Amino acid sequence: MANKGSAGATSVSDDVEHGHAMMVAPAAPRPSGVRANPGPFGLLCFGMTTCMLMFTTTKWSPGGFLPVVVAYAAFFGGAGQLIAGILELIRGATFAGTAFSCYGCFWLGWFLWKLLETQKTVAPVVLVGLTGDTLWCCLWAVFTACFFVVTLRKNTCLQVVFSTLTLTFILLAGANYSDACKLAAGYVGFFCGSSAIYAAIAMLYQEELGWALPGLRPTSYV
Repeated sequence: MANKGSAGATSVSDDVEHGHAMMVAPAAPRPSGVRANPGPFGLLCFGMTTCMLMFTTTKWSPGGFLPVVVAYAAFFGGAGQLIAGILELIRGATFAGTAFSCYGCFWLGWFLWKLLETQKTVAPVVLVGLTGDTLWCCLWAVFTACFFVVTLRKNTCLQVVFSTLTLTFILLAGANYSDACKLAAGYVGFFCGSSAIYAAIAMLYQEELGWALPGLRPTSYV
């Protein structure tokens, strides 16, 4: 949302929906009750949880760390992103609201999946569902690629996040059959999560401190 300045002055507007910082004339107060920008919070929820998961995928951390990731997937990556998405939709930000809500639900579903596996309610995927898991990753790769097209009119930060997330899902699909793909997915996924954290911090600094970090400049490739 725009920072308020003196009467007649211009103000800075930047959020995930518009995808950039630009000088605009002061706007009338939003009729919605949501006046803050949920974008940085949603990006942090996604980025932090993704990086945590990639700690185990890259084998930087032993498998015993996975329960921590599962817990954070429920509350930070899942519920947190879903809340951010709902707030964005209330603000009228269709792209940001849809993206945060979808990936928040993704993490909630992943949490339930791993919880059922841990409680041995269902058989582990590595034993019975490699083909299904591969198709699941491919479906999310296509879904994410569709979001990436929209970011071509947003900014470089979002383009990096969605392009590397698409690649991560593709590599995770191949990880069922190749250890090299799994390791590559871990590194690309960690970069993806890190880029989302950077985007969140860049937006936060822009809004709170007036600092223009690289990557928020608007683009229009389509």
